[in-house]
Amino acid sequence: MATTPLTRENSAIVLIDHEVGFSNLVKSRTIEETVNNTVALAKVAQVFDLPLVVTAARETDPAGPLYPELKRVLGDHPVIHRAPVFDSFDNDEFAAAIEATGRTKLVMAGIQTDVCLALTVLTALNRGYEVYVVVDASGATTEETHDTAVMRLVQAGAVPVNWLAVASELLRGWVDEPLAPAIGEIIYEHLPSWGHQHVLTASVAEHSSIQ
Repeated sequence: MATTPLTRENSAIVLIDHEVGFSNLVKSRTIEETVNNTVALAKVAQVFDLPLVVTAARETDPAGPLYPELKRVLGDHPVIHRAPVFDSFDNDEFAAAIEATGRTKLVMAGIQTDVCLALTVLTALNRGYEVYVVVDASGATTEETHDTAVMRLVQAGAVPVNWLAVASELLRGWVDEPLAPAIGEIIYEHLPSWGHQHVLTASVAEHSSIQ
């Protein structure tokens, strides 16, 4: 299992099949949570300028286009549209894009956890990559199938994480870090409880100074 930290120099983020055709099928968490966490992970990749590999089915296939919220964040970032193969590495363009990152650590999230994500992660592990599975930006038809897939991948050597853990490991801390404000903005937008706590703390400090 990987034990060295994620860094801006050794990591790439991979998003697999976050498509509207799965919105009503994924029940391991709400669609709002899945979209929120996926968009947050994409923003983390952008802030740290990490290689970002995005793949999905062809837009005319039943799974349909990417989440519109994700498309807005990605802008003109290229998307590798695959024929209906479950293991993304069976697509030569995807395999080449992963190799082109030059990174040893792949931070991967996808729909569904037990099919396309699982098979792609297993191949990545077999090819010698260290893989981190972002569990809160992935999903399956039931909570049980999602959890079972995660257990399978952990047993195979993948590391389970969430998007905030990825951002925090890359940032390393709030002190003397130029990217801290940008990461804070993502956290406050996509984790409202953190944003509320920040407002509360600022309010207490302001009123304490008046007394």
